[in-house]
Amino acid sequence: MVKILISDDLSPLAKAIFEARGIVADQIVGLSKDELIACIAQYDGLAIRSATKVTKEVIAAAKNLKVIGRAGIGVDNVDVPAATTKGIVVMNTPFGNSITTAEHAIAMMFALARQIPQADRSTRAGKWEKNKFMGVELTSKTLGIIGCGNIGAIVAERALGLKMKVIAFDPYLSPERAVDLGVEKVELDDLLRRADFITLHTPLTPATRNIIDAAAFDKMKDGVRIINCARGGLVVEKDLKVALESGKVAGAALDVYEVEPAKENELFAIDKAIFTPHLGASTNEAQVNVAVQVAEQMADYLLDGAVTNALNMASVSAEDAPRLRPYMKLASQLGSFAGQLTETAIKKVTIEYEGDVTALNTRPLTAVVVEGLLRPLMDSVNMVNALTIAKERDIEVTEVKHDREGNYHTLVRLVVTTEKQTRDVAGTLFADGGPRIVQVKGINIEAQVTPNMIYIVNEDLPGFIGNFGSILGDAKINIATFNLGRTAAGKEAIALIAVDQPVPAKVLEQIRALKMVRQVKLLQF
Repeated sequence: MVKILISDDLSPLAKAIFEARGIVADQIVGLSKDELIACIAQYDGLAIRSATKVTKEVIAAAKNLKVIGRAGIGVDNVDVPAATTKGIVVMNTPFGNSITTAEHAIAMMFALARQIPQADRSTRAGKWEKNKFMGVELTSKTLGIIGCGNIGAIVAERALGLKMKVIAFDPYLSPERAVDLGVEKVELDDLLRRADFITLHTPLTPATRNIIDAAAFDKMKDGVRIINCARGGLVVEKDLKVALESGKVAGAALDVYEVEPAKENELFAIDKAIFTPHLGASTNEAQVNVAVQVAEQMADYLLDGAVTNALNMASVSAEDAPRLRPYMKLASQLGSFAGQLTETAIKKVTIEYEGDVTALNTRPLTAVVVEGLLRPLMDSVNMVNALTIAKERDIEVTEVKHDREGNYHTLVRLVVTTEKQTRDVAGTLFADGGPRIVQVKGINIEAQVTPNMIYIVNEDLPGFIGNFGSILGDAKINIATFNLGRTAAGKEAIALIAVDQPVPAKVLEQIRALKMVRQVKLLQF
């Protein structure tokens, strides 16, 4: 039985979607940290918005948790590294409230241009100050967008419809995408210098924190107007206050703040600034959209293995998930095989894909290969954190796809470079979907992986098989399959032997003592 906890105020449609797919969904809103820690162990999934704080302590108590779904874009309230370490997929819903947030930014821009909130307050007070609230047109003005992803692109589209000139700073915006959007891609300093209005639509990262500070304001034209509906912390509020008071900035519209809830803020006393209480995603449509989206994503993952909009794992579509499943097993076996034979520090890992597998999303397969490779070295590695751990250990991981046709309709090859040697192993899927190892160290060999196997590198000389068989026979160890391969007659050979039970160390020592044996290792899968 799969169980989900909905710990924030999500649309009832989320619970209905879970239950329609056979998932038990408990909606318990307002749990304290201790209450959440006390109950989280019984759940496979946790669906949240922004109120629930998924801390390291909560994750440590989540014994069965497999996925955290955030109904919204930001995951500031989730300890993503802790979840990754524990193998918990963290998802968000980047598209569910994109239009809503973009429209709020446009609304704030209009309000700034025409001083609508200030004029409203004045009129309500019985004043008639037509001359005081002289506005500016948006037409022909230059809008600078910092961060041109999903939301920024929608803002750009709307602004172009208003006949504005749009320039954008985003390191990840390709020139081709900029042309498609109809925006000019520029560097940040150029944007600051040219823009009449600046709107921020970037996540809060170490690179973007305090991106608009005193130095940035100094580079802007006089009378610029600032809109931030993205994340508090992008704009240094004390520097913005100085810029507003000096007149450098003609107006600012903020929906997000360095500290939230922002019940007190030194900016609130400045009349030419506009403030809203983090309303970017606050429309009926957006709340329904993100609730439905997060429920469908979490259900797809828990029931089918499909991964969508994950922050710490490669995406796997519902269509690809069943096609990838047999490859996942093969990838795990190849990684485990190489990992158990690796005894020195790993420097580089290359995974080569050839044939039918190249048509699939191979990034999850690469993660599984690396997981299998590192597992003999550590207990805490999993599919979610494997690539992160490899990066932390300065292990270079490279993925290569070959268009060429080989001897097999599909092939996965793992090449591991350590401090002392380079080792490779390749495998394929047979017609029944079963994985097979088909090459080790460039030597062709066909073997089905079983729980207990003996790997031997030996000289291809008479007497090896007889002596080996006698040792196992004397130890009452039954051979299930015996697979051989060699470079050439009398040269290096490899044997992969499946046995019905684990082999004691003293038996391995007897095998190792045979004069033609170079290496022997018990492998367990």
